[in-house]
Amino acid sequence: MLECNRSMRDKFRLMTRVIAVMLPVILLTVILSQSVLALNTYVISDGDRVMIHTTFATNPADVLSEAGFELNPDDIYTTQTSSDKSEITIQRLQTVTIRTAQTETQLTTYGETVASILSRAGIIVTEDDAISASPSAMTYDGMNITISRTQLVVETYEVEVPYETTYCYAPNLPTGQQVVLTKGVNGVAERTANVLYIDGMEISRTPLSDTVVQEPVKEVIAIGSKDGVSAGDAPVHPDALLGKPIIGDGVIVTPDGKILTYGNSGVFSATAYNNTDPGCTIYTYIGTLCRVGAIAVDPKVIPLGTKMYIVSNDGRYIYGEAVAEDTGSSIKGNKIDLYFDTVPECLTFGIRDCTVYFLN
Repeated sequence: MLECNRSMRDKFRLMTRVIAVMLPVILLTVILSQSVLALNTYVISDGDRVMIHTTFATNPADVLSEAGFELNPDDIYTTQTSSDKSEITIQRLQTVTIRTAQTETQLTTYGETVASILSRAGIIVTEDDAISASPSAMTYDGMNITISRTQLVVETYEVEVPYETTYCYAPNLPTGQQVVLTKGVNGVAERTANVLYIDGMEISRTPLSDTVVQEPVKEVIAIGSKDGVSAGDAPVHPDALLGKPIIGDGVIVTPDGKILTYGNSGVFSATAYNNTDPGCTIYTYIGTLCRVGAIAVDPKVIPLGTKMYIVSNDGRYIYGEAVAEDTGSSIKGNKIDLYFDTVPECLTFGIRDCTVYFLN
């Protein structure tokens, strides 16, 4: 009986020892199992998409797969762990196009500011340039950044100054008939302006100042009022009121209303002659009868047969239409000799400077 009890005590002691040895192992196994099977919380960021995902998985790739995030071959992710959660940030490969008027460049990035990617592309942007996105904006896949080069330039160039048109009435012309006495000519001005260019194309032009370098020539038109029609607001030409020819630029309206045109003119010293003068006959050098309107010239200066209209510069004589038909030994160079019917007329005229208009 004593032996039986002793055997039981030995078995109990052995079992107690086994339990004492196994218990720490069991406890350690339980603790490790709880650690492995603990739930983990992840904050997953994919651009604007943010998800909180709880899982027993610890591998970020497995976590992303469980959460339904698919990565392309070039996409990457970063992780960051804190005491209560882990963060996984996905960085997807972006293609950004940068355009200027001359170039188009494509760059890849995992996300950066517009200013950063422009700097990386070696594109310098000035404060005058226009950019389609803010320099502080973040890039995104498929983004197009357009840069417009803006330039404000001060330019000086010539512009036309339009001429004015004035009217006068000519009582020696038929009513309503118009004659351009002075042809209008546009003037020239130097204009300074601010010119705005974008990508080489002119957008606006703001004049700053004009400096007239050539004055315009006013156009003067005579309107006939021979039938006594009211002249209205336009003045009557003063020469017409005085019975003088109206002489314009290349045109002459005679007191009797005849319209003559001339190419050029010149000032000549004029004398007077009569066929009663010593050495004179009743015939001119070319054989025509001496008469008012047949004048003597130097053929080297004024060819014989030239038609003219002659007025004295002092305004006292309108000799009128004349033809170079005669010559004289003393008529050399810029001298002319005008025929008058009587000697007293010759003496009264004497010697005067006259303007000779060479008719067409």
